[in-house]
Amino acid sequence: MSGQTGMPPIGERLRQARLDRGMTVRGLARVVDTSASLISQIETGKSNPSVSTLYAITAALGISVEDIFNEPGTVRPAAVLDPVAPAPAAFGAAIAAATLPSVDQTASSATTQGLRMLAQRRRVGPVVKAGEREVLHLDSGVTWELLGQLPDTHVDFLRITYAPGGSSSGAGVLMRHSGTEWGHVLAGQLTLTLGFDTHVLDPGDSVSFDCTTPHSYANHGVEPAVGIWFVAERFS
Repeated sequence: MSGQTGMPPIGERLRQARLDRGMTVRGLARVVDTSASLISQIETGKSNPSVSTLYAITAALGISVEDIFNEPGTVRPAAVLDPVAPAPAAFGAAIAAATLPSVDQTASSATTQGLRMLAQRRRVGPVVKAGEREVLHLDSGVTWELLGQLPDTHVDFLRITYAPGGSSSGAGVLMRHSGTEWGHVLAGQLTLTLGFDTHVLDPGDSVSFDCTTPHSYANHGVEPAVGIWFVAERFS
């Protein structure tokens, strides 16, 4: 097969998951704290969600981000995800003395409802050829490529690309979600905002942190920033 495998519109999967849970568009919008029109546009393929919005929606629906890569109709019942852990005391004290950039609380509060435990994830691999990756295009110039998947595991294994000017969420908005994140930059330059700190990541640089720490990514450079990312979801 030549070229990357196109993904069916993610809105179809999100809409089916919403209907399976008996939620209305307005009801989902209230949970995610966004407009019903945006939810509708995402479901009909007229708009793509940002990274933070995608986490918030999947969390509100009780599904995993990995479900977006599954065939429509294969989303399984939701399970409860570990609540977002409280911040360490030292971090809490720092928050009391200073102000973080705006934090997307929808990703946090929705995630506490649970992404979901994958009882039987489909097998992707053991080898995924470069031209056969399933691709998910998100808002703000972000692309995710699925590099593999194993049943009964809870790790998102992705090749992530941020186009010049691309970001994980709205300008200055940080996100929080349950789990642990590891990343390694292959090309370009990626700026990570992690709590009060800003880190410029160059090729060869790596990061790892608890996803409950407010964070965001942005590419302020002139070439695509590419990296390999693992996100381990935390379930109770």
